[in-house]
This record gives sequence, C-alpha cells and structure tokens, in this order.
Amino acid sequence: MTVPAWPTTLPRPERSTFQMTPAEARLKRRADAGAPAYRLRFSGVPKLVTMSILVTRAGKSVFDLFHQNDTRWGSLPFTMPDPTTEGWPMTDAVGNPLLDGAGNPLLMSGTWLCMFGEQPPVETIVGVRFRKTFIIVVLP
Repeated sequence: MTVPAWPTTLPRPERSTFQMTPAEARLKRRADAGAPAYRLRFSGVPKLVTMSILVTRAGKSVFDLFHQNDTRWGSLPFTMPDPTTEGWPMTDAVGNPLLDGAGNPLLMSGTWLCMFGEQPPVETIVGVRFRKTFIIVVLP
C-alpha cells in the first residue's frame, strides 16, 4: 500500500495559526507525599501541529477529496512537506543565505509522516475563500 502524499496544489499553512507542541510523553506516578514523579509513557514522542490553509473553491475540493478519499476521513497516515523546513534557504552562522555555484540559494528539505488529529477539519468562510483549520499528528 502506498502512503498518500499531501497535495502539492494546496498552499503552505498560514503562519498566524501555526502552533506545534510535543504530545505529553510523561506519565505521573502515584505518590502519597512529596514532589510529583514521572516516567516516560513512550519513547517516540509525536508532535501535535495546529494549522490552517486559506483556499479557493477549487482548493477546498482538493483538500476535501484528500481527507475523505486518500486518508479515508483521516484514518490513514500520509506524508507532508515540513512547513518549518521545506523550501527555506540554508544560511550560515550570521544568517546569510548559502549559494550554489550558479548563485542560487540552497534550500532545505523535510517531510513529515503524519495523520489527521482526533478532531475533524473545521471550515470557515473568509470572503470568497475557505479556511480549513485542522490538527496534524507528526509521527515519530
């Protein structure tokens, strides 16, 4: 079985709604007194990412078909470009872009293996566009 890939025609996530947090990897131990004690619940910690995309009517259809058909309503994993890495220029220690021999900037690349979160995507209308807000679980 092939893992579906995030549609390349969909825009990058909006920066204003992007939030990433690691899942809670600790499990609290019962203690009668004193400071709380924890142990790891699992060794690979997923990341929970809240994001939204602003799409046209055609983009809404692409997203809906991907969610409903390709990931079977969010029950199957998929790959997605890492929006914190993919396409960003590589820089030196000072922040200057690194260039190839032809003077083009070198770009970073990254891919996530992920699934849709527990809540289904939320859709709101913004003018003549649609905002799709959803949670992605980035698998370790």
